[in-house]
Amino acid sequence: MSKFAVILPAAGKSSRYHDKNYKKPFAPLADRAVWLHAAEKFLQRKDVKQVLVVISPDDREYFNFKFASNVAILGIEVVVGGQERSDSVQNALARIEPDVEYVCIHDAARPCIVDEWITNVFEAAEKSGAAILAIPVAGTLKRVRAGQTIEATVPREGLWEAQTPQVFRRDLLLKAYAARGTKPATDDAELVERLGHPVTVLTGSTLNLKITTREDLRLAEQALKALPKPKFQGPAHPFADDDMWR
Repeated sequence: MSKFAVILPAAGKSSRYHDKNYKKPFAPLADRAVWLHAAEKFLQRKDVKQVLVVISPDDREYFNFKFASNVAILGIEVVVGGQERSDSVQNALARIEPDVEYVCIHDAARPCIVDEWITNVFEAAEKSGAAILAIPVAGTLKRVRAGQTIEATVPREGLWEAQTPQVFRRDLLLKAYAARGTKPATDDAELVERLGHPVTVLTGSTLNLKITTREDLRLAEQALKALPKPKFQGPAHPFADDDMWR
């Protein structure tokens, strides 16, 4: 059985979430924080040997106060992130255990993942070295000028919206990060693409949504009700994870 490590980036600024009490990964969703929903889907898997959550230096005190018990009980490692998302992932890569063969990056703010999708992308990465979930673009795409008028309609044939998990052979991902330079990358797959290595795309689900706004949180709550429940039954927090900790 291959060994996987999972990195959950949660160091973003949540600038579009607009909640004075919470950043989006830490917001309460169906009795626990968003990031814990994401983490528990991986913790119950025998092929996952390490789970790391990456947080902003600014959130360290809050995170320790609110989630120290979760981290200790569930065996999750906490990594302090960097300036950009890629910096945060690179910090986590430095903490991966030596015997791990594959690295999975999954958005901490994407709580509605299920075991079947994880298995599919893990198996694809074992075959090709790099695999992601994505969904075909369904809507009509418009390129818009600065003045909020349409410049052009963009053909959607062959266009997919990338999701996570994104899974890579460890040595390949380390090589991609070593070569990233200063050019920004919107996701980890882009760094691997720059090496010329093919990235397998598996069809994901619209239910695998990323929390960006507070409306997304309400949609995620309904999605969780429709999705299969995780097998993992460990405690999320010894005192429960509710607004008493706000």
